[in-house]
Amino acid sequence: MHLVRYQSPEGRPVVGVRTDDTVAPVEGINSFAELLRLTLDELKATVLKVGEPVSVVGVKSLPPLDGRGEVWCAGVTYERSRGARMEESTEQSVYDKVYTADRPELFQKAPAWRVVVDGEPVGIRTDSGHDVPEPELAVVANSHGEIVGFTVCNDMSSRSIEGVNPLYVPQAKLFAGGCALAAGIRPVWEVENPKDLTIDVVIERAGNEVFAGTTSTAKLVRELQDLIDALFLPNDFPDGVILATGTGIVPELDFALAEGDVITITIADVGTLTNTVATGREPFAFLATDNLEDKR
Repeated sequence: MHLVRYQSPEGRPVVGVRTDDTVAPVEGINSFAELLRLTLDELKATVLKVGEPVSVVGVKSLPPLDGRGEVWCAGVTYERSRGARMEESTEQSVYDKVYTADRPELFQKAPAWRVVVDGEPVGIRTDSGHDVPEPELAVVANSHGEIVGFTVCNDMSSRSIEGVNPLYVPQAKLFAGGCALAAGIRPVWEVENPKDLTIDVVIERAGNEVFAGTTSTAKLVRELQDLIDALFLPNDFPDGVILATGTGIVPELDFALAEGDVITITIADVGTLTNTVATGREPFAFLATDNLEDKR
C-alpha cells in the first residue's frame, strides 16, 4: 500500500491508496493536509475507507504533500556524508563536529508547492558547476509529531557552492527543482524496520550508467524519532512535514551531474524515484503556474 495524491479526470487533486496496479480515492479526505492532521491511529483507520479502484495507467501523480506541508532535511547523518563534505569544504571542522553533536543539522528544503514528483525533472543551478543527487529516506510526520510513513527523497545539492563556505548551504540546497519526492508514501505499519533498508542510486547519461551507489539506513547515525522530535521542538507543522534523513551516497569529487542525466533512487520496502536533470529556473515554471491553477 502507498498513500498517494493524483489528478482526477477533471483536474482536481485526489488523495488515494495505490495497491499494485490500481488506485482508489480515500473517502472523506480532500487533501494530504487533512490526512496529516489526523493521529496515527485515526489515519490508519481512515485510509482503509476507499472508493472504487481504477487502473493507475494514465493517472497523473502529484507530490505527496500539499497545503502548508513542508520538506526539511537533516545533514551529515552518515559517515560518508561527513567525509564528502570535509573533502569539498574549505571549513572541514564544522562537518566533523555536527556529525557527533547532540543537536542535528536541520534545514528547510521546500514548501509543498515547490516539490517535484517521480517522472518530473530535477534541477541544477546555472551558477554551480558541480551538482549531485542525494538519495535519502524521507520520514513523513503528522501534525502531532508521529511518524506515519516513509518515502524517497532526492535532495539535490551543489557541492561547489557549499564547498566555498558552509554559510552558503541555503543556496546550495534551495533552488528550482532541488527537491524531488516519490509519488507514494509507504505507511509506517508496513515497514518492518526503517533502520535496515537498502538505498540504491543509478545515474544514466545518454543511456549509459555513469554512476551507481548503495548504502543502508543501518548506517544512519541518528534515530528517526529523535530527528522528528528536534524538528518539532521549536515549530508547529499543522499540515504535516516530510524530513529527509541525510545521504550515505556521495559520488567522488570527479563526478558531476549534467543536463539530461537520469537519476533513479530505490529504497527497499519504500519505493522508487526517477527524474531527469534540467538546468536553471525555466524548466520549473510549471510549479508556480500549476499551483495558481489549483492543479497540484
